Amino acid sequence: MPHIIGERIVLREYRLEDIPKIRKWVNDPEITHGLSDVFIYPHSQSNTESFVQMMIDGSSEIKGFIIAHKDTLDYIGQLDLFKINGVNRHAALGIVIGRESDLGKGYGREAIRLLQKFVFHSLNLHRLELEVYAFNERAYRCYLACGFKEEGRLRERLFREDQYYDIIQLGILRSEYEAAEQAAES
Repeated sequence: MPHIIGERIVLREYRLEDIPKIRKWVNDPEITHGLSDVFIYPHSQSNTESFVQMMIDGSSEIKGFIIAHKDTLDYIGQLDLFKINGVNRHAALGIVIGRESDLGKGYGREAIRLLQKFVFHSLNLHRLELEVYAFNERAYRCYLACGFKEEGRLRERLFREDQYYDIIQLGILRSEYEAAEQAAES
């Protein structure tokens, strides 16, 4: 698959040399706290290697990209599509920025916008969706800035650190993406 090139980043394929970068965040509670329950349990070296090899081989139902610096192709994070439904033309996305020092720099926003263009123009999907935990305000604001609309809340569905939190469901339709794209061009 060709790289998807942005202003500061590139969405590229997974590589074996990404494993050490992934290993640095995959068990870091500061990074994984806002991610899915898959990260509640420790991930072994073997887990990480198997996942990356699956992504390289294309044997996973998940289709994904590494978010990398445009000039060096060095790892920043990951952006994956899952629950891809070709019949009803929708998919869900998951994203992680792997180092706290890279948070707040707009890499996630740029990566999501590149992915939206790919999803709506290349894959010809109609809808892109995601879930975010209510306490993850930074991610929530990023998704809204990328055109996602809040569609619902699963009230107190998530239990973390002796407290229940809502899971917020967001989505963007192709028509909403294209309207925002046209507005940006004018």
